[in-house]
Amino acid sequence: MVTCGRSDIVGGEAVGRRRRGAAIAVCLLLSSVVFGQYDSGERFARVGRGVRYIHERDGDVPWSIHAVKLSRSGPVDYRFVSSLAENRIYGLASVADQVGVVSARWGRAVAAVNGDFFVIQQGPYRGDPAGLQILDGEFVSSPIGTSFWIDSASRPHIGQVTSKFSVMLPDGREIPFGLNQERAEDAVVLYTPRMGESTRTRDGVEFVLERYGDGAWLPVGPDSFCAARVSAANEHGGSYIEPSNMVLSVGPKLIGKLPLLRPGTILSLSFETSPSLKGVRTAIGGGPVLVSRGEAAKWDTDEYLPRHPRTAIGFNGETFFLVVVDGRQAGLSAGMTYPELAALMLRLGCQEAMNMDGGGSSTLWLGGRVMNSPSDGRQRRVANALVVVESR
Repeated sequence: MVTCGRSDIVGGEAVGRRRRGAAIAVCLLLSSVVFGQYDSGERFARVGRGVRYIHERDGDVPWSIHAVKLSRSGPVDYRFVSSLAENRIYGLASVADQVGVVSARWGRAVAAVNGDFFVIQQGPYRGDPAGLQILDGEFVSSPIGTSFWIDSASRPHIGQVTSKFSVMLPDGREIPFGLNQERAEDAVVLYTPRMGESTRTRDGVEFVLERYGDGAWLPVGPDSFCAARVSAANEHGGSYIEPSNMVLSVGPKLIGKLPLLRPGTILSLSFETSPSLKGVRTAIGGGPVLVSRGEAAKWDTDEYLPRHPRTAIGFNGETFFLVVVDGRQAGLSAGMTYPELAALMLRLGCQEAMNMDGGGSSTLWLGGRVMNSPSDGRQRRVANALVVVESR
C-alpha cells in the first residue's frame, strides 16, 4: 500500500490533533459584555438580522472573548462558504481580503473567521491547508483528521473524515494519492488547476492527464469518479498545469514499482471519502474536536496545553457559534488551553464544536471590520477562511 504524506509545518498554533483526558471546567468572571461593538468609543459593526455579537472581558486571567451567534432559523437565510487565498494552494491573504473576494462572488458577507492550519514557512507550498477544504463543491485539499462541513441537506457536521482517493492503474492496482500538496519521495499526488500554474515539484515522474469520455471532470467533487487519459510524461517535475488538465506526480522511490504509463494510457480516478461527502458544497479542516454530543473532549492533565489565541466553530440545533479568544497580550488576554476553550463552547450552548487554527492567525471579522485584537498586531495572512454570507 502506498501512502501519501503531508507537510508537518503548519501555521498558528501547533497541530495538536490528539484528544487529551479528563475535562477541566472553567469559570468565566465576566467584567463586561458588549453587543455589536469592540469597545466603547469605536464605531459599531454592521450585523444582520438573526446575528448577535458578544464581547466578554475577564480581568482576572485576563481573557478577551469574541463570539458571533447566528440563528439557524432566523428571518434571514445564511450559508457558509470557504475561501482560499489567491484562489490557489500556494497563496496567503488576510481574512478581510478573502471576505472581499467571497462577497463579490457569493453575496454580502456577514461574518468570518480564519480557517485551517496551513504551511506557513517560506517555500513552494506555503499556504497549503493542512486538512480538508471543499470550495463551492470542489475538492481543494484532501481530508486529514477533523473537519467541519455542511451536507447536501444543509445539516452541519464535525468529525473525522478519511481520504479514500485512489487511481486505478491498467494492471488493476489501486494507488492512493494526495491532492494539491507537497509530494514525498514515496508518494503519489494529483494536482488540479486549483494548485496554481505548476506542480512545484523538483523530481519524480509526472503524467499530464486529459479528460477521457464525457463523464465527470474538473472541478473534482466529492464522491466523483473521473476517467483520464495520459497525454504526456515529464521526468523532471515542475509540470505546467493547464486549466483543463490534471497532473499525476509519482515520487522517485515509487517509479520502479509502478508500470510505465505511456501516452494514451487510460486511468480511473476516485474521490471517495469516509464518511461520504457527496453533495457537500462547503467544508474546512481543523481540530481537535472540543465538544461532541454536548460533552467536552477528554484531556490528559499531564498534556495540558499552554494558553494561546484560539478560533473555534460550534453549533446546536438552533444556533451556530463563531468564536475567537485573544491571547499573548499582557493586560488584555492570555489565550486559552483546549480544555478552557471546550468549556467556553459548552457554556455558550454548543452541542458540537471544533478548534481551528489559532495563534497569530486568530481573526474574527464582522460586518465590515475585524472585532478582535490579533496577537501579531495586525491581521495575519492565512490560507483560507470560513465566511457566512446571505443566501441569494
